[in-house]
Amino acid sequence: MKIELKKDCKYALLVPTSMGVRITPLNGQPVHCSDTYFMQATSAETNVASISSYLGLPVKVLTTFVKDSPIAAFIKNNLRSRNMDFEGPEVPQGGPWGYRHQFNIADSGFGPRGPRVHNDRAGEVGRTLNIKDFDLDRIFGKEGVQIMHLSGLIGALSHETGIFCLELAKAAKKYGTRISFDLNYRASFWKNREEELRKIFTEIASISDILIGNEEDFQLCLGIEGPEAGGKDIANKIDSFKEMIARVKKSYPNAQVFANTLRQVISANRHLWGAIMLEGDNWHVIEPRGINVLDRIGGGDGFVGGLLYGILRGWEPEKWLQFAWASGALAVTFLTDYAQPADEEQVWSIWEGNARVKR
Repeated sequence: MKIELKKDCKYALLVPTSMGVRITPLNGQPVHCSDTYFMQATSAETNVASISSYLGLPVKVLTTFVKDSPIAAFIKNNLRSRNMDFEGPEVPQGGPWGYRHQFNIADSGFGPRGPRVHNDRAGEVGRTLNIKDFDLDRIFGKEGVQIMHLSGLIGALSHETGIFCLELAKAAKKYGTRISFDLNYRASFWKNREEELRKIFTEIASISDILIGNEEDFQLCLGIEGPEAGGKDIANKIDSFKEMIARVKKSYPNAQVFANTLRQVISANRHLWGAIMLEGDNWHVIEPRGINVLDRIGGGDGFVGGLLYGILRGWEPEKWLQFAWASGALAVTFLTDYAQPADEEQVWSIWEGNARVKR
C-alpha cells in the first residue's frame, strides 16, 4: 500500500512544537552530584523531523519564542543548523518571573542505574501556542505540506495547546495534508485532566492517517485494551500487541498505518528493540534485537522520524519499518536527543548489522 501525498508542496514535513533546552551531566553521571553539563536545544517533535531534515527533505517548525531571550537565540541557531525553517510569535518575557523556554534536566543513566528526567517547565512559553498566530491558508494552501506530525506531548501541554493541535489537524485535513499522530503519553501531563485530554486525543486520532505509540500509549491515551507494558520477554507479547492494534484500527478506521515500538530494557546501555506495523491489512514485524545505548532519550522519536521519511520517499512499506527501527537505534548512539544521520547508507548499515569501518 502506498500513502498518496500531495504534490508540489514546499514542505515535506511540518511539526508544531514547544522548544526548550536539555542539560545533561557529562560522562553518564547523576544530576545530584554533577557540576558540569552539556546543553542542547530539544523537543520531541524536532527530534522526529531531524531524520528528514538531515537527509535533505524540507522541514518546517511551528513554535513560539521568548522575545530577546538568549535561549531563544540558541534554539533558533540550532534549528538552522538542522536545516529546518521555523516561524512563530515572539512573546515578551514579562520580567524575571514571566515566560521562558522549558528546561529538561536529564541523567542518562549507566548500566544498572536507570535514567532520570526532571522537567522544569514553569512559565513555558510553548503553552501559549495559539492557532491565531499562524496563517493556515498560507502554510497548508499556498506553501503546501505533505505530512504534518503531531505529538501528544504538545497536545497535553495546556488546554490552549490541545485546541491548537486539534485546529491544526482540521486545517491539514482540509488541505489534503496527511496527519501523523504519536500519542506520547505522559502521566504528569494527564493528571486530573483525563476527561479533557481523552476527548481531544480521540478527535485528533479520528482524522489521523498514521497512528503511532509505544507499549502503553494506545491504552492510556485512547482507552484501547492491550497487554501489560514493560517487564521481560516482550517478544512473547507480539501477538497481544497485534490484537491491540487491530482494536485501534476498528475504532479509528480513517488511519492507514498503525505502528508500535517494542522495548525491553536489559540495562541503561543495552536494550532489546523491536517494532510492529499494520498498513492496510498487512502486518510487518521486527522481532526485538539487541542494541547498545549511549542515551535512550529520543530513540522513539528517531523511530517515528525514520517511518515518516520512508513514507515521504515513497518506499515499499516493509522498508518504512526497517528504516524506522534503524533510525531509532541510531538516535540512541548520540548525545543529542535527535539522530544526525550522515546519509541513508549509514541508517541502512545499522539495519543490516554492519558496523564495520567505512574508509
